[in-house]
Amino acid sequence: MKGVNVQWFVDFFKMENLTKEIDLNVREITSSEINRPALQFCGYFEHFSEERVQIVGMVEYAYLQQLDPERRKKSFEEFLSHDMPCIIFCRGLIPADDFLNAARKNNVAVLSTERKTSSITAEIIRVLNEELAPCISIHGVLVDVYGEGLLIMGESGIGKSEAALELIRRGHRLITDDVVEIRKINDRTLIGTSPDITRYFIELRGIGIIDVKALYGVESVKEKQSIDLVIKLEDWKRDNEYDRLGLDEEYTELLGTKVVCHSLPIRPGRNLAVICEAAAANHRQKKMGYNAAQELYRRVQENLSK
Repeated sequence: MKGVNVQWFVDFFKMENLTKEIDLNVREITSSEINRPALQFCGYFEHFSEERVQIVGMVEYAYLQQLDPERRKKSFEEFLSHDMPCIIFCRGLIPADDFLNAARKNNVAVLSTERKTSSITAEIIRVLNEELAPCISIHGVLVDVYGEGLLIMGESGIGKSEAALELIRRGHRLITDDVVEIRKINDRTLIGTSPDITRYFIELRGIGIIDVKALYGVESVKEKQSIDLVIKLEDWKRDNEYDRLGLDEEYTELLGTKVVCHSLPIRPGRNLAVICEAAAANHRQKKMGYNAAQELYRRVQENLSK
């Protein structure tokens, strides 16, 4: 199962490691859910999800403080005997020495943050949902056009990168060229990113590799973007029938999620960037409640009924 390295987790959230003797690089977080161990401190461990990040807030901390020393020690030992990725104390709270000693004994990392419990909890869930999401890599180009994530797909050499470059020159932003890493954040959201090694690079046949960030500035690139629309480029064939109205949406499936998809025939003289730009703007307009094809159909029906 894919996991997140605890050392990366600590660095990302700028937490303090209170158990420096424990090597965080060999420990992993495999669940995006969290647990607040109030019931576990009371001795109830049935259905305890020990694989989750454990978060201790003011309520749990206050409960532990009012226990008599013998009962508190027993509670610590029972709780820390489970194989947890890490325990986070919020609001700058520092656990007692006997808690830290028991954690070291059981090789459980104990972390501390100054942030409020609700704030850090929400951000941890968001980040882990993204990092631990199901992921696939596909061949394509992802561009942010008017705030819409436009995934351009098609056979190698058909013109995806050239279309992306023209879109960048028109003020839009590149996320990735050639390889798109897609993560399913939830049932409706797909996020596309670039592999670290190819980030912000575009390959242009006959020229080679160009660095978009260096050539066009930081405003021309973006690290990640939701995937809202797919454009499939294909060679134009005279015998094929292509949608000319757009009354019915077509979809493609990525990681089990349906995404609106348009098949775009390529022939000399067509400006791919302008067409992609129009497709993104039209898709955005549809999401705002206006469908040009349906409006035309309504006008035709009204005209025929007169």
